[in-house]
Amino acid sequence: MNGSRQLHLGAFMRPVTIHTGAWRYPGAFADANFNFAHIKRFAQTLERARFDAFFMADHLAVLNMPLEALKHSHTVTSFEPFTLLSALAMVTEHLGLVATGSTTFDAPYHVARRFASLDHLSGGRAGWNIVTTSNPDAALNFGMTDHMEHGERYRRAREFYDVVTGLWDSWAHDAFIRDVEHGLFFDPDKLHVLNHKGEYLSVRGPLNIARPIQGWPVIVQAGASDSGRQLAAETAEAVFTPPSNIAAGREFYADVKGRMEKAGRSPDHMKIMPACFVVVGDTVEEARAKRAKLDSLVHYDSAIASLSIALGHDASRFPPDEPLPEIPESNASKSARYRVVAMAAREKLTVRQLAQRLGGYSGLAMVGTPKSIADEMEEWLLTKASDGFTIMFPYLPGGLEDFVASVVPELQRRGLFRREYQGKTLRENLGLPRPGNRFFEARKAAE
Repeated sequence: MNGSRQLHLGAFMRPVTIHTGAWRYPGAFADANFNFAHIKRFAQTLERARFDAFFMADHLAVLNMPLEALKHSHTVTSFEPFTLLSALAMVTEHLGLVATGSTTFDAPYHVARRFASLDHLSGGRAGWNIVTTSNPDAALNFGMTDHMEHGERYRRAREFYDVVTGLWDSWAHDAFIRDVEHGLFFDPDKLHVLNHKGEYLSVRGPLNIARPIQGWPVIVQAGASDSGRQLAAETAEAVFTPPSNIAAGREFYADVKGRMEKAGRSPDHMKIMPACFVVVGDTVEEARAKRAKLDSLVHYDSAIASLSIALGHDASRFPPDEPLPEIPESNASKSARYRVVAMAAREKLTVRQLAQRLGGYSGLAMVGTPKSIADEMEEWLLTKASDGFTIMFPYLPGGLEDFVASVVPELQRRGLFRREYQGKTLRENLGLPRPGNRFFEARKAAE
């Protein structure tokens, strides 16, 4: 038994799995990305297993790789997240519903309104994954010819966060009095007009929806670069950045929570839940064979294109059976480039080997038996490398059902994972405080 500390588990869905060969795996639902009946089944399975959240990653462009590579991948298209998560809110009761919202290509008023609506519709289960959007092709879909520079994207994101949370605080919790007798629907003294004018954004407000049930939807973030870590320390309440190993996890955990304290925030007000690709077998050999089979289903054209995206350079020009050459920096994601270059050097991989690894999934992975996976997760938790994990399933429905049927009971047996939900809202289940209203609580304190 571990004592009082328990793991938190989210599910990284896109809206199904991230592995580009998953749709070809024997028994997998090849049409799952656009089959609501399947996705509903996945969400309800997660809820029966007492997962904290269904996290839908989103993209604002068809991934930036050649058509010859794209045609092999099921990850290029998916539902619009708010439409899907609103539907899932009606068929679940406790499961958190987290969606990506871009700070580069969206407007803060839209983002604030959508997430506030989802929070009300779900009874307080919404979460906002703040992303700056690293895909340069997305710029072409929003009237821009060039992608915003990396550092500038993060400066805009910080201001964007301030505006969105300020809009969520537009109304006091008791602003809507609905006095039928006197014909007074709301109290004007309990409405705040934001009137924000900053370096990147100008937003008057107020938001035309009541304050979210959770105060604010849970703030989720994933940046691993220095800018990303700082943004997380200042704003995030859940982080799913995937360190490459447990030592890197401990370093990330200590660094980000240390930055939180410097920013005046309690480290307890953030759950670090790294993305983790999990393959379960009755034996370690069986689990490894499952992953090998899965990776073998990734077409090489897709693999080399995935490598190009991660590096920010055209990897198809590199000699495939030689080591990775020196890669100059680009305007793409710096953390992704660093992880790939470090992996190639650490494991002495050729370009071909690196592409094949990356074409499937190259990040943190746990491949083994329910006991060995639980052992790894317990070590991460007890040595402060994480507060839980954001699980990536290798294929669906089998990979999800394997995890729920075998790993979850093993974690529960050890006292590492809940048997029942703690509350109704995502904040309650994650053990996060409800943020106060910066405008009306300050006013009340001054009175």
